[in-house]
Amino acid sequence: MKLTAEISMYPFNENYLDPIKWFIHRLDSYPTIERVTNAMATQVCGDYSDVMAMLATEMQAAHEKWGKAVFVCKFIGGELNLAHSE
Repeated sequence: MKLTAEISMYPFNENYLDPIKWFIHRLDSYPTIERVTNAMATQVCGDYSDVMAMLATEMQAAHEKWGKAVFVCKFIGGELNLAHSE
């Protein structure tokens, strides 16, 4: 089963862009997961278990490296066209 997720990261860090860019860059290391980022959030799509495992790993890594951060996620079962805009 496929899963599409939208993730927003809100670091408790005065220089908030560095942790966000770091997190997004790490998502790109997963070749089986498609990623699109806009000004508000990042969308990812892939196999359900791959997406959930990636999020668990990378959110933990972000907290360990950068400290406190809030992650807001929305999930929809299935594959959405991340290139769609309207």
